[in-house]
Amino acid sequence: MLVAILRGKHAFPGGNMRRSSGLICCLLVLVLAPMRPAMAQTAPILDAARVLGLPASNNADLERFLRLNTPRAFAVGPNGTFGWQAGGGDAAFVEQRAIASCERRAGPGNCAVALRDLAIVRPGREWAPAPPPANIGISSMAHDTVPDNRFIWWGPQQARGVLVFAHGRGERGNMDDSRGSQPQSWTRHFNNAGYDVWRFDRHPNSDETARAARWLKTDLAELRRRGYRHIIVSGQSRGGWNAMMVLDQPGLADVVIAIASAAHGRGADARNDPQWQQISQLEAILTAAQASSQARLAAANFRDDSFDAEPDRRAALMRQYGQHFAGFLLIDRPEGLTGHGAGASSAFNTRYGACLLNFATAQRPPSAC
Repeated sequence: MLVAILRGKHAFPGGNMRRSSGLICCLLVLVLAPMRPAMAQTAPILDAARVLGLPASNNADLERFLRLNTPRAFAVGPNGTFGWQAGGGDAAFVEQRAIASCERRAGPGNCAVALRDLAIVRPGREWAPAPPPANIGISSMAHDTVPDNRFIWWGPQQARGVLVFAHGRGERGNMDDSRGSQPQSWTRHFNNAGYDVWRFDRHPNSDETARAARWLKTDLAELRRRGYRHIIVSGQSRGGWNAMMVLDQPGLADVVIAIASAAHGRGADARNDPQWQQISQLEAILTAAQASSQARLAAANFRDDSFDAEPDRRAALMRQYGQHFAGFLLIDRPEGLTGHGAGASSAFNTRYGACLLNFATAQRPPSAC
């Protein structure tokens, strides 16, 4: 169709040239516009208000619900009444709380769960996403990079890209196993926008900083080979530190999002490098990262983070080197979000999830949220 349009006079015999030119422009805009996954066709839960016939007054709460981690449940009653719960307990607890919230408005016995995790369960409107294909993960004896089935699966060909999330390393070393932990809830903004979400899991007995970085680099190259067009790598704590380490090799990641990055323990921990080495090693990572000047880097640091040795120097160093990237965003010790795990909070999700998505995907990335 595009070829016929560009031939102009053959495409519009006898037509007015000005009118034809206008039509050509309109059609070109449609043809050349960036393609988005057909999410309304393949993931009805993202259009749940219309599918369930809910009133527009429910939209804000429903959209917030869909950006939160599982287990989660959304209950509906008559005349637009609803209630929901995400987290705080197991699946049974979450459903009980959602129904109880709805029944406070609708009356006892008048509410039922309509959305459960990723599925629509209302009778007559049932839908659930297809799971990731079996055995699609990338594994070794000591690590796995796998799609997380608590997120909608798009697949490399349909997805806008992939976000790989790396967990942190527990303070007790090989006594803390973080494999299988759910990626932080702000990643839901990416998943709902058409990105697959994968986990970078490491066995605690083998989870050394340099070794994990090598695994991650190899796996990102494999995901690119499988067809993912846009690769985002992120992580919490040691996972965020490893995410920044991939930037010494251009072409592996288009965007890095480092949340409370750390790799030196809490204070001068005898099991780790002394924390005072953190700044010099961070500078070495950022210096090497200039090889990926076409990539974008976002980082979030928090107040009262005992794993952050020198927060002022870290922020200054990040800003100094940030100018060398195609996009740079620093969320530096925001008010009301404290501690090493603040990035996992629903408050961080609400305040910064949409901004991080915009940073990663906009033609001109914002430099502040």
